[in-house]
Amino acid sequence: MSDDPIKEWILTEGKATQITGTSSIGGGCINAAQRYDTDAGSFFVKTNRRIGPAMFEGEALGLKAMYDTKSIRVPLPYKVGSLPTGGSFIIMEFIQFGRSRGDQSALGRKLAEMHKSAKSDKGYGFYVENTIGSTPQINTWTADWIEFYSKHRLGYQLKLISQRFGDSAIYEKGQRLIEKMHLLFDGAVIEPCLLHGDLWSGNISADANGDPVILDPACYYGHNEAEFGMSWCAGFGGDFYSSYFEVMPKQPGFEKRRDLYLLYHYLNHYNLFGSGYRSSAMSIIDDYLRMLKA
Repeated sequence: MSDDPIKEWILTEGKATQITGTSSIGGGCINAAQRYDTDAGSFFVKTNRRIGPAMFEGEALGLKAMYDTKSIRVPLPYKVGSLPTGGSFIIMEFIQFGRSRGDQSALGRKLAEMHKSAKSDKGYGFYVENTIGSTPQINTWTADWIEFYSKHRLGYQLKLISQRFGDSAIYEKGQRLIEKMHLLFDGAVIEPCLLHGDLWSGNISADANGDPVILDPACYYGHNEAEFGMSWCAGFGGDFYSSYFEVMPKQPGFEKRRDLYLLYHYLNHYNLFGSGYRSSAMSIIDDYLRMLKA
């Protein structure tokens, strides 16, 4: 292994002859991020000193799947590898962001175009397991959406909470909801659409032309409505939803299911950041138990 596999790739397969500068870009709480400027253009690089390449391989597969839809702009991934001192890296296209977060109606329309164009013939899931934040996201291919969401989304998060926090109350109530949640899908047509999977404001931007860009995905094929599960911190407005539903018509029962998809992310935040998110998750579960008389 090279002492600097990032530099080696940029100067060979990246077709650069010299690196003219590097600068740190505000990464998240999990990874560090840098911009590499070269005579062949700029590259965006994320590194993680603690985790092997599997996490970035999952991200790269998701980015490439979204990129291939030719709908909404995402950075094209180039290379994933291991660091010689431990950890891993991903090199991808550098996109110069504009000064605003872009047009809400364009974001809604292009996201819907991605959902409409990218369907899976394998069912619900993804080619690899990936992560939502730093929580493992299980993507075992499953023919039925309700089974997939019950087992690999809500059920998995509830099990983690029970193991980590000993919270039997939310676990038991969550299991009662899972048993009844099929009632929320009466009349809905569900197809396995390619989802970004973690669409909140920090993962939404716009390029220098004002066209929407989405990044840092947790991709899988799922019910398109699950894409709105992080809407509580995404800032989606009326223009976003009206443009989205012009391309992907709203299904019967949409309003009843909205909180079901928020629940997955509230449970994940409970697992990631602690009990400050417990009351939001429990409130959703209790409301559904009353609604479904469970």
